[in-house]
Amino acid sequence: MNRRKTRVIKVGKVLIGGDNPISVQSMTNTITKDVSNTVKQIKELENAGCHIVRSAITDLDDAKAIAEIKKEINIPIIADIQYDYRLALESIKYGVDGLRLNPGNIGSPDRVREVVKACKEKGISIRVGVNAGSIKKEFLEKYNGVNENSMVYSALEQIHILEDMDFHDIKISLKASNVPLTVKAYEKMSEMVDYPLHLGITEAGPIWRGSIKSSVGIGILLSKGIGDTIRISLTGEPVEEVKVGREILKSLNLLNEGIELISCPTCGRTNIDLIKIVEEAEKKLAGINKHIKVAIMGCPVNGPGEAREADIGIAGGKGEGLLFKKGQIIKKVKEEDLLDELLKEIKKL
Repeated sequence: MNRRKTRVIKVGKVLIGGDNPISVQSMTNTITKDVSNTVKQIKELENAGCHIVRSAITDLDDAKAIAEIKKEINIPIIADIQYDYRLALESIKYGVDGLRLNPGNIGSPDRVREVVKACKEKGISIRVGVNAGSIKKEFLEKYNGVNENSMVYSALEQIHILEDMDFHDIKISLKASNVPLTVKAYEKMSEMVDYPLHLGITEAGPIWRGSIKSSVGIGILLSKGIGDTIRISLTGEPVEEVKVGREILKSLNLLNEGIELISCPTCGRTNIDLIKIVEEAEKKLAGINKHIKVAIMGCPVNGPGEAREADIGIAGGKGEGLLFKKGQIIKKVKEEDLLDELLKEIKKL
């Protein structure tokens, strides 16, 4: 796929846009000033492969906590600011790596100018954006309700405020819970500006439903070459957002980190407890940071052949199975030893 060329901005040490890898983001759901729990959650996100984290800054204590949090974490942190420009300034003061705010929501031009000046001095980028539920009334009236036009032009108004102050370290989000609407909005915006785009389906729902909606919407856009960083919005533990985001990127060959696990859906030829084996394998492989493809197949009839592209894998039989590499059978293994033998071979790779 041909990826849309965008200008490059940075969030801490992470570069977004251009030819840089598409990054996976998440947001903490802790009280930010609760440094211990916030750090604990961010570390869990780091271990899951999160590249950038965002935290809500609701008061001065949240902003001050950024300095302590940054001492303990390894990924950049973005301050999510609503309405109060002073919290943006304090977050910058205490070392935040990026801001999420809409300049039109933080007061007079002088206040916006003060935030922009501080961002320029520290090399901090700003994400602006519009959700389908937060479009200004004037754009709803002008473009006949919630649609890609009202979303895009509402966001452009925010962008122009920053551009008029000669600020261009911007990334843009245009999120809706409706997948087709989200896709149309990002497509339209991608034709109008060269800023990097932050993809997401907002209010996607609980883990199962939200993962499907997000995968469809974000997958469509990424397959068109649109998108520079993503966040999966789920009603659940933030770590799940990272897992889903990484799998979306892997499925499109946009992320070459960690193990890719493939397995068959089972059928009447399956004579081993494939579901249990796959569930155990998923847990045990999670901590192995090798870029390899591992296959766990249900039967020896088609297993090695169907999984020929895998670096290593197993295929079950009756009470036993086959261990294979690149489609070539290595040896037979008892069913109860299949997973252990697979893990031993993976460690050798």
